[in-house]
Amino acid sequence: SLAPVTALTTAAERLNERTLGESLPRSGSGDEFDRLTEVFNAMSARLADAFTRVREFTLHASHELKTPLTVMHGELETALREEALSPTQRERLLSQLDEVQRLSKIVDGLTLLAKAEAGQVKLKREPLGLDDLVRDAHADALLLAEPRGVTVDLRECEAMTVFGDRHRLRQLLLNLTDNAVKYNQAGGSVAMALRRSGSAAGLVIANTGPGIPPELLPRVFDRFFRGDPAHSGSVEGCGLGLSIAQWIVSAHNGSIQIESIPASLTTVTVCLPLWAGAPAV
Repeated sequence: SLAPVTALTTAAERLNERTLGESLPRSGSGDEFDRLTEVFNAMSARLADAFTRVREFTLHASHELKTPLTVMHGELETALREEALSPTQRERLLSQLDEVQRLSKIVDGLTLLAKAEAGQVKLKREPLGLDDLVRDAHADALLLAEPRGVTVDLRECEAMTVFGDRHRLRQLLLNLTDNAVKYNQAGGSVAMALRRSGSAAGLVIANTGPGIPPELLPRVFDRFFRGDPAHSGSVEGCGLGLSIAQWIVSAHNGSIQIESIPASLTTVTVCLPLWAGAPAV
């Protein structure tokens, strides 16, 4: 019978960080299929242990870094209050403060992702007007875009309700609009739209700019992915925004995808299920 091979093939296809450690039942016959199942289970267990160790290391390292970064932040703010500082000294202290804040964001992002992978992040779900959150995000994006000479246009924003965590959805929208503004060209533009698509809310955010080469698109949700160094090397950020965005969308049972035309346009599409209690339109 090919049933054991089919079971192994299915298990291998399902293998990810959530299914690692799951064991397939053995027949106990001692034949080659039974031995292969034993090897597969052992490999899955080793991978699960490795993932757990990496996650624990990330949590411990982030915890150890958080306190000294907080202390440095406080000391720099205290130093900046000194009236006797020269313009050069003040500029250097401000630069150091910016770097400490960037590192703090990285630590916070790594902590969030590690806890999320361990199932330690609980969402506070409630019925929310997604259109209200999108309008707020658009207003914030306008403030981010003005110094860069980038226009942000909210072209469509249908009223719709989702069942989600307000804080996390705000974080999702901020990460996506922040990326759309930062990874743009001088005088470029960002277009936002929220439309109903069947039983889902569809959010589209498109921006002009350098785009993402096709060979790099599969890696856009990787941690610390920064795209083409020639275009993104000077852009400030912690490199975790899209990883966090992907987790937030997944935690809300949604989907996110990115399409890009190099040197032209990058489009992010997010689909979130509408709240089942919302009135039909």
